[in-house]
Amino acid sequence: MIPSWNSTLIATLLILTACVCHSELTCKEGHSGPTYESMQAVFDLKYFRPAVNLSNPTITNISFTLYAVLGVNEKTQILTTFLWLRVYWHHEFLIWDPELCDGVTRISLPVKQLWSPDIIIYEFVDDDVSQSCPYVYVNHTGHIRWDRMLRLVSACNLEIFSFPFDVQNCTFTFGSYMHTIRDVRVSPALTFEEMSGNSKRYLEASGEWELLVIHGEASVLKFGIDEWDIITFWVVIRRQPVLYVVNLLIPSSFLMLIDILSFYLPPHSVDRASFKMTLILGYTVFLLIMNDLLPSTANGTPIIGIYFSVCLALMVISLLETVIITNILHHNSMKYRDVPRWVRVVVLKHIASLICYRWPEELPRPGGQDQGGQEDKPDRPPDGGPGPWVVQSDAHTRSAQHPPAATATSGPVPAAPTVPTVPPMAPAEPTASTVPAVAPMAPPELQQICRDLSDLRAHLTSLQKESEMQDQWCHVGYVLDFLLFRIYLMLITCYAMVIICMWCIWISQTGNID
Repeated sequence: MIPSWNSTLIATLLILTACVCHSELTCKEGHSGPTYESMQAVFDLKYFRPAVNLSNPTITNISFTLYAVLGVNEKTQILTTFLWLRVYWHHEFLIWDPELCDGVTRISLPVKQLWSPDIIIYEFVDDDVSQSCPYVYVNHTGHIRWDRMLRLVSACNLEIFSFPFDVQNCTFTFGSYMHTIRDVRVSPALTFEEMSGNSKRYLEASGEWELLVIHGEASVLKFGIDEWDIITFWVVIRRQPVLYVVNLLIPSSFLMLIDILSFYLPPHSVDRASFKMTLILGYTVFLLIMNDLLPSTANGTPIIGIYFSVCLALMVISLLETVIITNILHHNSMKYRDVPRWVRVVVLKHIASLICYRWPEELPRPGGQDQGGQEDKPDRPPDGGPGPWVVQSDAHTRSAQHPPAATATSGPVPAAPTVPTVPPMAPAEPTASTVPAVAPMAPPELQQICRDLSDLRAHLTSLQKESEMQDQWCHVGYVLDFLLFRIYLMLITCYAMVIICMWCIWISQTGNID
């Protein structure tokens, strides 16, 4: 009983199909367009491909207009766009004569009552939540146009290395999911240049992304023994970098400029190190605040992220340089060490000449003679005797060398008073041999004055030597500070040139694409 019923249904559908295939839609006088009864027979065949001869494929034409770029998720590699999609195909059962139907050449019908090609986008990764269009336009020749809005969430291989000066090239591949080229053929409805021009004209350019061009190519997808018609569109979009330049690059450049200017603070000042530490702390807080603006992906790191890391590293290096210079100026000079010879030759002579260091006029340049190789010798008498000169009377000298004989008429001859002279200061430490000689017959008060003068001379000599060594270590620190500052400035300049070159390459590439 059931098999006979199925056979009867199939036979009825075949007869109805044959009747529809060999006749046009009918029209009644006084009614515009085909009658509902004639179209109902077509609606009953919505599950069958509308072809009189099933060996002939149904021609489907596709075009779209990119209306908006809703978002780009670099972490998940997803592009979200909004398209105006237009699909054309030929329905061989929906044909009528306009002259018999009161001049009606086009009618709208519900798309659910008609067969429609199963056109999909192969990169689609999410459900379409856009508003659906339930109607299609049908021409009297059987050509159907279906306009629909499509919120496309598609997979895209995003390259973020040149962020925020990046250009993305995403593909949209349209094709039939089930029907091979024997059943459905797919071709573009407009030229790719026309679709690109329409998209540029209607695209909402107020967002972050700008459309450059849309390319396309029709090809055949082979999988096993089956083949499918596909159309591949390459949508090239460019990011507007103004937001990121204003919010990321310019503040970072200002902080780096302040770090550069901090080198003009006195290197022996403690405030310089504390200022740099405060600057590093502020830069770290800036990176934490702006972290949401940077794209994150496992495929690579954008160059702007590398730029921020290098800037932070340079700030840390500048702080370490300040620590080193402070150690040189305070640690070594406070211990009153002599500047080693190799330091004077390498730093004070060669490096100072290399960086054009200006020496103070009162400080002699380090040259062929070792400034610290010889110590100032204490002043000696011309006869080589110990101690400085002591002026004595001739009579006292003679009496010291040849004691006078006693006479009856005269008593002892008093010795002439000695006049000690203050010796010139010398850097040598006072020793027993450098204590000024005093005449044996000098009063004790005069001997105490000579000893006090000797101690004062030794103290002043020590202070002078300490000041000279401290000045030498200060100039060693200044020369190294100037050298490291120029190296630091050169690194920042080179990296800034790299960023500028990448921006120029980005502009030239976008110019070639246009």
